Amino acid sequence: MSTSPFPLHGLRALVLACCAAATLGAGAQEAAQPHGAEQWLQRLRQMPAPPSYVGTFVISGAAGDISSARIWHVREGEQRIERVEALTGAPRLTYRHGQSVTVFFPHKRLVIMQEHEAQPSFPERLRSGDGFALNTYYEAQPEASERIAGLDADVLLLRPRDAWRFGYRIWSEQKTGLIVKTQTLNERGEVLEQGSFSELQWLAPAPLADVLAAMQGTQGWRVVRPEREPVDAQAEGWRLRQNVPGFQPLNFYRRPRSDSAARAQWIFSDGLSTVSLFMEPASAQPHAARGFPSHGATHALTAYISDAAGRVWRVTAVGEAPPRTLEALTQSLERVRQ
Repeated sequence: MSTSPFPLHGLRALVLACCAAATLGAGAQEAAQPHGAEQWLQRLRQMPAPPSYVGTFVISGAAGDISSARIWHVREGEQRIERVEALTGAPRLTYRHGQSVTVFFPHKRLVIMQEHEAQPSFPERLRSGDGFALNTYYEAQPEASERIAGLDADVLLLRPRDAWRFGYRIWSEQKTGLIVKTQTLNERGEVLEQGSFSELQWLAPAPLADVLAAMQGTQGWRVVRPEREPVDAQAEGWRLRQNVPGFQPLNFYRRPRSDSAARAQWIFSDGLSTVSLFMEPASAQPHAARGFPSHGATHALTAYISDAAGRVWRVTAVGEAPPRTLEALTQSLERVRQ
């Protein structure tokens, strides 16, 4: 996890937002029948929230990098709270309650507190039905059921219909619909990144009030609340000359005007994949675009654009999407006013 005030992408973001807070609607008998992506999502949206549980979630990339986290999901009535403890890397403890996300960094005695009011992570955002035409861009194909963490799970392959996006394979526990494993696939069907529960127990690890009290226990810690405000992209002077098929513009955020960097973020999604464009003033001379090593399924690309006044902007695209998608978004981005 990062201390960045902007959302993460890919399976690591999925753990931050507690991927297991989402459910899938395909039951054991239904999974044997072919369904389109939209029909599958309709069943997903009709499923209730999962019960309380605790489990260990492991993320691995094609390069052999592995990270893991211990997830508590506590549900009492309509109330839910998640606690995610990083088991690898720097010590880190993340809480999510409603729109609030609080991250503790014990080695720094630092707490990052922020709101994610309008940008849930995959696959949680699939429940909202925000008009993503997934049948247009993905083909849904049920596969044989498997056992994950000792639980029977149905498997659904979401194959992309074009080269602008990755594919996904998703495992859902048959009785509850809980997502227990996911894979992100490249154009050849190879696994770029996968996340899976290695063990899972159906129980309430602690009363919700106790977990919430721990989330709010910041006395003696340095508390940082990264500021950003939602604004209109066009009003801020940004637009795309041409959209990438399926990737809808979602939220546009900027830091307060008192921030001399005037850093901004524009989020795009096709309902499964998400890409962010980060814009900030740069040096007087533009540079050639350059990519960065991928991290699992997440890619990054930096480019430079100039506006009509000759001002140069550094644009960094980050997301769980093929490099060509990042390139198309940065090349289409245009600054239309100062």
